[in-house]
Amino acid sequence: MKGIDNTPLIKLFLSSSFKDVAVLFKTFAGKNLKGKTVTFIPTGSLAENERFYVREARMAFEELGLVVDELELTQASEQEIADKLKSNNYIYISGGNTFFLLQELKRTGADKILIEQIRNGKPYIGESAGSMIMSPNVEYVALMDDKTKAPSLKSPDALHMVDFYPVPHYTNYPFKKTVEKIVTAYGLDLDLRPITNHQAILVNGGDIAIVTNSTEKDDQ
Repeated sequence: MKGIDNTPLIKLFLSSSFKDVAVLFKTFAGKNLKGKTVTFIPTGSLAENERFYVREARMAFEELGLVVDELELTQASEQEIADKLKSNNYIYISGGNTFFLLQELKRTGADKILIEQIRNGKPYIGESAGSMIMSPNVEYVALMDDKTKAPSLKSPDALHMVDFYPVPHYTNYPFKKTVEKIVTAYGLDLDLRPITNHQAILVNGGDIAIVTNSTEKDDQ
């Protein structure tokens, strides 16, 4: 099916702002989350000044009853990375600088383990940058994120778990104009999927859907 990796077990929850769609994840997971563990990767945020969304995501997971097991890629050993990605029930990657995040995933080899785990059916949760790295290539993100913060990244080729390109923060401050530029620049060439802070792209096997948390309103 166009728009998705061919693996039937793939389960992705791709968001702009996890705290604003946590209730949708609970439905997506379809089971009691209490006591389940999530590998929590905040690495992309290290290249940014603002990191409040990491704290908010952590709190959202804890409120859902999940045990948060942090994995900061720049500080972790290869063994720790492998153990946490393989052993926990879910994998979450936060927002931040997409290019820095991709650089560290590739540098540590976490990208290969992450792809393996997703293809084996482990549910993945992405927020902003963590959603965009699931696309084939993140060059389109250069209008949103500073590429110079990832000086060792040799290629913008991403994890390619889907064939489409998530565009987070659609209509939301302070990214509204930036997202409009991305849509104008790449809309005719790439399969862009813009989502607001209160929407998520759900990938479940061969099914892809955009869902909205209708209890909240997006900031214009």
